[in-house]
Amino acid sequence: MMYFVWPWAFALLPLPWLLRLILPRAASSNSAALHVPYLQDFQISSGPAGVGKNIRRWPLFIYALLWLCLLGAAARPQWIGDAIELPVSGRDLMMAIDLSVSMDEPFTDNYNSINKLDATKFVAGEFIDKRVGDRIGLILFGDQAYMQSPLTFDRTTVKVLLNEAFIRLAGQATAIGDAIGLAVKRFSEHDSEDRILILLTDGRNTAGEIEPEKAAELAIKKGLKIYTIGIGKHYSRDLDENTLNVIAQTTGGRYFRAHDIEELQKIYQLLDQLEPVEKDHQTYRPTWSLFYWPLSAAMFFAGLLALAKWRGVA
Repeated sequence: MMYFVWPWAFALLPLPWLLRLILPRAASSNSAALHVPYLQDFQISSGPAGVGKNIRRWPLFIYALLWLCLLGAAARPQWIGDAIELPVSGRDLMMAIDLSVSMDEPFTDNYNSINKLDATKFVAGEFIDKRVGDRIGLILFGDQAYMQSPLTFDRTTVKVLLNEAFIRLAGQATAIGDAIGLAVKRFSEHDSEDRILILLTDGRNTAGEIEPEKAAELAIKKGLKIYTIGIGKHYSRDLDENTLNVIAQTTGGRYFRAHDIEELQKIYQLLDQLEPVEKDHQTYRPTWSLFYWPLSAAMFFAGLLALAKWRGVA
């Protein structure tokens, strides 16, 4: 969108015409010459009638264009681009997703049921889309914990990396403690007041070098709040709900249980309420100055007039 910072500069458009009316005409250099009546009788026609008169008028048109370009440059034209949303100072939020072999089991007893990991991708992906302003990271864990994405404002990339995850990518076991420990280490590299870890699993800690309870104690020292989510059917025996509950309560978070995809969606909706997104998003519109275009045109017309004066045709 074109915008003039000083549009009032165009009010000076009739200034040359007004000056021509107000100021006295300059004295002619040949005013003392002998006046010859009927001088036109002595003039020799060099072409069709009116040609010389038309030739002398074209400098006035160039002067008008020159003046218009100067006013256009003085009005400071700018091109304003579309609004761009700026990252706001939100939370540092890490998601830790279990990729153990048990995550390949159906989430419900329905015939067309999807497995636990695909359900997690779908619901967690919707959650990521809503977290505008937060820095989000992704940890995948199995036998070990891996940092799939560091904390970033690029929610699209985090979502893509989550969707590309697959069963056994990190091994077949479940290293819950290592996942928490890796999150604590990564959060220590950033200065932020709100540090959140959302840990989702369907089992118990069966691998890794650090116990979940010990990792939770380290999280407390770093000001890390942990929300734990246990997923699986009602009769799931592998899920260690007691440990997940202890981790959450120790760090000031909460433990949630999801028996199906509908409950999982409600849990992430509740997390949005417990840790709301910053509402005062900031935007800016990129601006490019365009004054040099009319100014360059004015310089061109000025050069054209100077050349015409030098050749004696103006």
